Amino acid sequence: MNGKLKLIITMLIFGSIGVFVKKIDLTSSEIAFLRGIIGSLFLLIVSFIVKHKPSFQALKQNAILLLVSGAAIGLNWIFLFQSYRYTTISNATISYYFAPIFVMILAPWVLKEKLTSTKVICIIMAMIGLFLIVNPGSGNSSGSENNVVGILYGLSAAAFYASVILMNKFIKNLSGFEITLVQLMAGSLVLLPYVVWQSHLDFSGINSTSVIFILIIGIIHTGLAYFLYFTSLQELKGQTIAVLSYIDPISAVLIAAIFLHESMSLIQILGGVLVLGATFLSELKIEKKGRTSTT
Repeated sequence: MNGKLKLIITMLIFGSIGVFVKKIDLTSSEIAFLRGIIGSLFLLIVSFIVKHKPSFQALKQNAILLLVSGAAIGLNWIFLFQSYRYTTISNATISYYFAPIFVMILAPWVLKEKLTSTKVICIIMAMIGLFLIVNPGSGNSSGSENNVVGILYGLSAAAFYASVILMNKFIKNLSGFEITLVQLMAGSLVLLPYVVWQSHLDFSGINSTSVIFILIIGIIHTGLAYFLYFTSLQELKGQTIAVLSYIDPISAVLIAAIFLHESMSLIQILGGVLVLGATFLSELKIEKKGRTSTT
């Protein structure tokens, strides 16, 4: 399987996650915790099969960053899953794609990168697009109040994911696969006390559909998708990755429309085009070495 096909399959998998999350009868924190556990176990098994041996010295050197970024990934998932519950998958996904905008805003302070005129235009485009999506008069069927709450959850998820992107810039001597595996394990470890406090890990009332879907999210949407994602990065150029990554939000909108009968008004579609267009322009020059998985 070539790199492009791997990445296309990965983006289609990521684009379908919202439909499964909406059908799982668990809290967002429980879904995030179980996703991390199952995904970690899958990637550990893959690591043993391919006889991959990480550098324990490098793991020790980056331990604090890996732990903090892993916790950020767990919180990122919780907020994203909460976003799915309050607004449409389309709005949640587009709000989540604000992460590169947050990175651009913070990069001059965190990474000492110059804020160019192109980046400023991208930020303004994204802000206008977000306003059009949130606009109470845009005709969202979920209700304007829930819509705003859901989008705020999506933006919170984007903020945590942006923090992961920035922290990963400072992690040295580890591959993207190694970083993701450790972050998933760290995220699950950090989420455990919170999940126990919130729900006491009581899964006795969970139905069979939820069990099947949580296994799909853990194995397919996390373990398999992340494995395909990072193996594809080794074969593709950064610009190709940036372009194909937009299969994720586009497929998410289409899948939600087909299976959940969700729709967007023309104003919201315009807003979505502005947000995704802004993030696309901002990522054109990103090299594949610096990218991480998105969902």
